[in-house]
Amino acid sequence: MSTCCAPAARPAQPAATTQATATLPVAIIGAGPVGLAAAAHLLARGLTPVVLEAGATAAAAVRAWGHVRMFSPWRYNIDRAAHALLAQRGWTAPDPDALPTGHELAARYLDPLAALPELAPHLRLQTRVIAVSRAGLGKVRDAGRQAAPFELRLLAADGTESRLLARAVIDASGTFFQPGWAGASGLPALGETAAAPRIRYAMPDVLGAERARYAGRRVLVLGAGDSALGTLIDLAQLARAAPGTRIVWATRRADLSRSFGGGAADQLPARGALGTQVRALLAAGAIVPLHPFAVTDIATTPDGLVVTGTDGTAARVAVTDELIVCTGFRPDLALLAETRLDLDPKLDCPAALAPLIDPNVHSCGTVRPHGAAELGQPEPGLFIAGMKSYGRAPTFLLATGHEQVRSIAAHLAGDREAARRVELELPATGVCSSDLLVAAESGCCGGPAPAETQACCAADATAKAESEPGCGCPPARAALSEA
Repeated sequence: MSTCCAPAARPAQPAATTQATATLPVAIIGAGPVGLAAAAHLLARGLTPVVLEAGATAAAAVRAWGHVRMFSPWRYNIDRAAHALLAQRGWTAPDPDALPTGHELAARYLDPLAALPELAPHLRLQTRVIAVSRAGLGKVRDAGRQAAPFELRLLAADGTESRLLARAVIDASGTFFQPGWAGASGLPALGETAAAPRIRYAMPDVLGAERARYAGRRVLVLGAGDSALGTLIDLAQLARAAPGTRIVWATRRADLSRSFGGGAADQLPARGALGTQVRALLAAGAIVPLHPFAVTDIATTPDGLVVTGTDGTAARVAVTDELIVCTGFRPDLALLAETRLDLDPKLDCPAALAPLIDPNVHSCGTVRPHGAAELGQPEPGLFIAGMKSYGRAPTFLLATGHEQVRSIAAHLAGDREAARRVELELPATGVCSSDLLVAAESGCCGGPAPAETQACCAADATAKAESEPGCGCPPARAALSEA
């Protein structure tokens, strides 16, 4: 059976609208780019959102990586419904081809959006959602479940607990504050928690606020994705100005070629340039590779961190002053524990979405747009959107999240045709990561596909023509379009 195609997505069912729920809002968890976009789409549909944000400001997670420059330009980072609201108030969009940092994304777009008089009254800051359930019903009980409103249990900054009733829930809480561990088993390496003072996760600001921490030091970067590559590039720039800075790059992969991405074939040039730059730095000896290296133990010693791993047959050891862990993120599912979920057992993402994004089998860098049908849960009216919808999978783009919530809002408003319609095409990475495809000059990922994959893509095209969910094969060349 081909791994190209997703299982048929169940038709998403909104919670039944009753007299008790008709006047209730749609609860959105998270006031990041996708959560705020969801609110804009709901408002455009005449529905009432309430956006619940644990941070002191909107886009709190974006500010946490504010020093990082995005590889997707503004045209992919501004939601259309949000743009329409802002334009009504005289807002001028940034240069569509410029690449914003996280701080610029927040200051120039998300802060003005959150402050709009149409949206601001629906935003509740410093309000953490700690649990979601059905009001008066536990997870097991069936009778009256679909008609019951959702109950969200909330925790304020001062420790006060409260509840909120909602007709539907869109969980766009993201994954940024749940980074992956250094340990190759998915658990912390032995000694990792004790070594926390010398470990940073995701992308530290090595050229700015944290420069002194890394200048002239031995630094080990663990990870094989875009965050690791960006960190290596920043460290190499630091090393040119701060002699004695030594950089080691450790990955679990034996072959680094996939980490280098699509280069000039990537339709987001800044993303393609990451691999090109790191490849050059390796060739120049500015970065020392250590691969394969699966971390098992981390010991804190007077000489630094002693990081022990294996190459699959023998133990290997690296000694470093600082460790930067770029091993991805994972969703916090605890708050949804009392709801009924259908999640992929590997990726912790909606099951219908998993075959489209699974890094083990995903055939192309581009993921087709998807929405309510793939993201709806067995708990009618519950949707997982944004980065959290990808679970543990990488390569999420904001434009994908915008399309997700556009579809969900249409669905909740009863516009099934708009919910099914695809209104976005994404830039291709130029990378094939599956052995189902081979590199050449034409075809789905830049190369001709085996008969099995060709049949899948043909079935996908037919399904899309009939406004049904397809199998996930993208077009031969995704057209650049406004987000």
